[in-house]
Amino acid sequence: MKKLLFLSTALALVLFTGWKWLLLPGIEQGRNKRTGPKYPPLSEEAAALHPSLVVGDLHADSFLWARNLENEADYGHLDLPRARRGNLAIQVFTAVTKSPRGQNYAENSSKTVDNITLLAIVQGWPPRTWNSLLQRALHHAERVTKLERRSPDQLAVVHSAADLRRVLAARQQGGEQLAAILGIEGAHPLEGELENIGVLYDAGYRVMGLQHFFDNELGGSLHGRSGAGLTEFGRAAVREMAARSIVIDVAHASEQVVRDVLDLVDQPLILSHTGLKGTCDTPRNIRDELLQRIAAGGGLIGIGYWDAAVCDTSPRGIVKTLRYAIDLLGLEHVALGSDFDGSVTTAFDVSELGLLTEEMLRQGFSETEIRKIMGENVRDFFLAQLPPA
Repeated sequence: MKKLLFLSTALALVLFTGWKWLLLPGIEQGRNKRTGPKYPPLSEEAAALHPSLVVGDLHADSFLWARNLENEADYGHLDLPRARRGNLAIQVFTAVTKSPRGQNYAENSSKTVDNITLLAIVQGWPPRTWNSLLQRALHHAERVTKLERRSPDQLAVVHSAADLRRVLAARQQGGEQLAAILGIEGAHPLEGELENIGVLYDAGYRVMGLQHFFDNELGGSLHGRSGAGLTEFGRAAVREMAARSIVIDVAHASEQVVRDVLDLVDQPLILSHTGLKGTCDTPRNIRDELLQRIAAGGGLIGIGYWDAAVCDTSPRGIVKTLRYAIDLLGLEHVALGSDFDGSVTTAFDVSELGLLTEEMLRQGFSETEIRKIMGENVRDFFLAQLPPA
């Protein structure tokens, strides 16, 4: 009997170890790939300039996965050690609470199987998250704040403009804190209740996307079936977000939703991770003239690094898209929106952000253009739009 108990315990330990060290990394390795070559060292000019930049990014999904971001991994796109090497200063970390299998950019039915449910169970999220999108978002916020408590010298959750100023001032004195701003990718966690905007705000969320891959209670997704604009609930939700100084993100929203939001509120919007139709005509990108309307309202457009956004994922291709965006939208309205760890394939990871600085120099960008695109626009936008204190 004792022998049987010993064998059962040993088998359980083997299975647990295999699940933790083999299965979980394997899941993410198949979703967040880096496929670029081994790039040569930066030029002397880029190596001198890049550490002096404020580098900011509008969208990453790194807390969706089981990795401990305190530790450097050899897979995925972003963790704190690699972020430090890439000189990343500001990152919007977004909670993904509902996503279809296949992630079809052309069309998704609201009845499509949600793949986050299985991921939550396999990764050992609390049972309360298995059938509640709100609880998934709250769990995401808890993971970020727990990391902040464990590594306060490496990461700080930003709730206000004053918080952001403190982090940036500390970095100027040699500090290494990453300013983490919490966002939701699609307002699915509202679960049809306006009160949940306050719940999420209290949990630390300062950026709220309206849709992801599905149409929802607020309106149509760019990848849904209806193409609809804001519903009455959506209008009420947008007004409540604006009243709380929550930054509204229209990434993945239908073009009619984007128009409706622009007509409804005066505050600047972000489109956190995208490309432009003029350089990459895919179903993932909305029309250039609508991006111009966002920019005209003081908004900020984050340029992504994956194929459906930019078509050419090399540093050269991304920087060509950035030049097109500057010419179309104006320098102050263009930023980085990597979608790191968002089930995408990129040519480089966060430790290699200097490649963009290198390529911008190669393509004739001025130092002012490089500084603004790499992060000063993100810094200035959030200093202006976050609650003051």
